[in-house]
Amino acid sequence: MISGWSYEGGPPASSGGVTLVAGTTFCISDVGGTIRPGSATGLFVRDTRFLSGWAVTLDGEPLEPLAVTAGADPFAATHLGRTKPLPGRADSSVLVEVERQVGDGMCHRLTVRNLSGQPVDCTLAIQVSADFADLFEVKEGLVDLGAQVRSSVRGGALWMERVADGPFLATAVVADSDPVVDQESVSWRLSLPPRGRWVAKVEVDVVIDGVRLRPSHQYGAASMKTPPDVRMSEWRTTAIVLTTPDVGLQHTLARSIEDIGSLRIFDRRDRDRVIVAAGAPWFMAIFGRDALLTSLMLLPLDRDLALGTLRTLAEFQGARLDEDTEEQPGRIAHEVRFGPRAAAALSGGNVYYGTVDATPLFVVLLEELHRFGAPLADLAPLLPHADRALQWIESHGDRDGDGFVEYGRSTPRGLVNQGWKDSFDGINFADGRIAEAPIALSEVQGYTYAAYAARARLAEAMGDVEGVLRWAEKAATLKTAFNEHFWLPERGYYAEGLDRDKTPIDALTSNIGHCLWSGIVDDDRSGAVAEHLLSPRMFTGWGVRTLASDMGAYNPMSYHNGSVWPHDNALVAAGLMRYGYVEEAKRVATAVLDAAQQFGGRLPELFCGFDRDEFAEPVPYPTSCSPQAWAAAAPIHLLRTLLRFEPSVPTGTVRLAPVVPSRYLPMTLDNVRLADTRVTLQVFEDHAEMLGRPEGFSLVRE
Repeated sequence: MISGWSYEGGPPASSGGVTLVAGTTFCISDVGGTIRPGSATGLFVRDTRFLSGWAVTLDGEPLEPLAVTAGADPFAATHLGRTKPLPGRADSSVLVEVERQVGDGMCHRLTVRNLSGQPVDCTLAIQVSADFADLFEVKEGLVDLGAQVRSSVRGGALWMERVADGPFLATAVVADSDPVVDQESVSWRLSLPPRGRWVAKVEVDVVIDGVRLRPSHQYGAASMKTPPDVRMSEWRTTAIVLTTPDVGLQHTLARSIEDIGSLRIFDRRDRDRVIVAAGAPWFMAIFGRDALLTSLMLLPLDRDLALGTLRTLAEFQGARLDEDTEEQPGRIAHEVRFGPRAAAALSGGNVYYGTVDATPLFVVLLEELHRFGAPLADLAPLLPHADRALQWIESHGDRDGDGFVEYGRSTPRGLVNQGWKDSFDGINFADGRIAEAPIALSEVQGYTYAAYAARARLAEAMGDVEGVLRWAEKAATLKTAFNEHFWLPERGYYAEGLDRDKTPIDALTSNIGHCLWSGIVDDDRSGAVAEHLLSPRMFTGWGVRTLASDMGAYNPMSYHNGSVWPHDNALVAAGLMRYGYVEEAKRVATAVLDAAQQFGGRLPELFCGFDRDEFAEPVPYPTSCSPQAWAAAAPIHLLRTLLRFEPSVPTGTVRLAPVVPSRYLPMTLDNVRLADTRVTLQVFEDHAEMLGRPEGFSLVRE
């Protein structure tokens, strides 16, 4: 079931090298295209590394990298390199072009050009190796260097096979132009005339459990578009197009849309079902929380992602009790991996369920999708899954029956923390002490409140009067209890959570902004929350920190204890706007959009939480994913917040009451999704218009 998914798209470049992605395939190399044994580079297919070494040499010498070029397609790049100067020459005269495309393997076109007026004789070789390491092993530096691999030459191809128990894994390197093939390399003896050139093709096939895959992209068939090509082209034609005098913002939105398009995963069994992967290069898989929040933030752009996300997570929804994978009936999965050895890293299965927030977010997204116009006929099959999710919330989710949703892992191999701040030290007290599970997180109570309220609205849409009363009452009860037990009157903000002893975890965190977003905060306390979020100890000028600077665990270079996360800030800004804190919301939104421009338009997963007046540019976090799905979605959600664009297709109303900063005006957004059509939003200093509004829809301007 897992191997039925393919991953299409990805970034052309990553920090210090090049990353190409297509299908469940990605290749990480240095700028010269070299894959170095012993590093984290390699050709990965379905979470297994099928090439751990790949180096092109000329006469036994490595090439000097000149440039790497990547076009619009995220699965292709061209590496240019040159040789050392010939004896008696000042400059090199031999240029090597390596065109690389990935997808279910890898394909190359090698071109060697003699740029001199003299003939050149040389030997071109490719040194290759494979270790068949699992993605998790590579990422964590735990590769078994003694793993046995058998190499052989068969049918003119170099074969490398894993010698171990488990599924049969192999790599085949196949080349044309009469190569010399041995157990470690493929080479050619070249005689190039003056100004002459030589071309060859090299294909890397992978074998998984006895099934040989051919690369999806083939040189020599340029006129034929592959399915990934077609889907990316279609995505671009339906994307939102922003026109604004702020060129940086325009570029940021275009970059975000391109990255989201490249991070989509398609089900080979149902090509109409699509979901978004979490991020490149290490999280090219399905993550429940990430996919739910990302597709929710992208609703003005695309509705299919949300529907595909819900259908996919419904398919993997927990059905039994399994302590090893933390599966429980009704629980929404945290992570779905593709590799044949994923079970070793995911506590015994390809699906791991150790998340506390994906389950309520499933219900929230379902209702939000309805508000954006998804037909009830599409949503009705998902309602039983939503109700099973709510049953999980009230049973396994509420471990001690106190009305709050808690988490506590059931296996030593599971995640210690199971909210979005899931690092082992991500939840701590003001003095820096790490909180101990079971933990009830503040934002999770907010998501649960939002899920109850969403289910009440769905019941209303279906004429279920009893359901409306029942779910609305649950929402009200939870809100009252939350404001009683999580509020810290002496500090003026909500606790990050309650620990195993029901002691409030008193750190000041960005989680309280999520509480605003969900609506669980009492109106009379919202002002204090907003003030804390925009205080100097929380607001950096590039966004809101995850943890206040005067907390014991604060570290601006940490993963969750002082860094800035774009998706986190997108929810914070939306929460501030929900409660009417317009200027505060604008400050957060513009800060993050400014940071995006500093990153060339592509927001990373996170960056360091230093103050803006301390460093002129946001400081990158070294191992941050880029692109990353919910970071890429953040600019779109921030724009929606600034536009105050709130459609309610079931009631035939659309709210459009922009508070867009003047620097972005006039602004036009074409191709905004509304019901089954696309509309154009025009925003000026003194008014806004919606062109192409469906017949019967009323526009609310306040």
